[in-house]
Amino acid sequence: MNAQTLIHLEHATLAYGRNTVLRDITLSIHRGDYVGLVGPNGAGKTTLLRAILGTLPPRTGSRTAVRPDGTPLRFGYVPQRDSIESVLPYTASDVVMMGRYRQIGFLRFPGRKERAMVLDALRQVGMDALAGRVFRDLSGGQKQRVLIARALATDPDVLILDEPTNGMDLASRAAILGLIDALHEQEKLTILMVSHLMDDVVNHVERLAIVERDFFQIGDVEEILTGSQLSALYGVPVKVDHAGGHVVVTVGGSDEPR
Repeated sequence: MNAQTLIHLEHATLAYGRNTVLRDITLSIHRGDYVGLVGPNGAGKTTLLRAILGTLPPRTGSRTAVRPDGTPLRFGYVPQRDSIESVLPYTASDVVMMGRYRQIGFLRFPGRKERAMVLDALRQVGMDALAGRVFRDLSGGQKQRVLIARALATDPDVLILDEPTNGMDLASRAAILGLIDALHEQEKLTILMVSHLMDDVVNHVERLAIVERDFFQIGDVEEILTGSQLSALYGVPVKVDHAGGHVVVTVGGSDEPR
């Protein structure tokens, strides 16, 4: 591990009871990384994510998650589905303030510092003008921006997004992915994005981790994303093309030279 390693799994076996899900997983996430974690539903993405977050200790092997100075790592987590009570009239600002409760304590009132951090988090996602809008009245894309702001309000070392574009239309997906790109590029955030949608990941992240039953690999996108590699992994012909600066992955071809 280098001095900027934030998260490291070493030969980790991940299991629930007697059910082993993933074996011999080794990965590192470094400060400033932009990593995509992809794989089909049921392949073990959620299990690996739980291990990264520290909620599922490895059965064997090890996990470390600390800052370079040895202090605990702080995660900003945007879950795949969130249950904000729609009956209560929480505003966007109220929802983001929920991200500060761990720091200020549930029995204390937020002070000027916390309110400023909430407004700044909303500004980062382009929602500061709607800070007083009731959360349940927002569009799907706006709600997702508020949930990202809530994670940013924790002042995270690593921002983790679980299926951030799930259920969105094409325009909303593009807007959210553009926002995540900007948070990495402009705010210098370390980001891990989890998705079963290959196209949502490969044209944005810098490093790619593929999770399949009995298979795991992580590396630079160019290294991992080849037709021969994906064809061997999925058992069907896969073609990887580049068009207009974007990677296009299609089933039914090969990127090997004729």
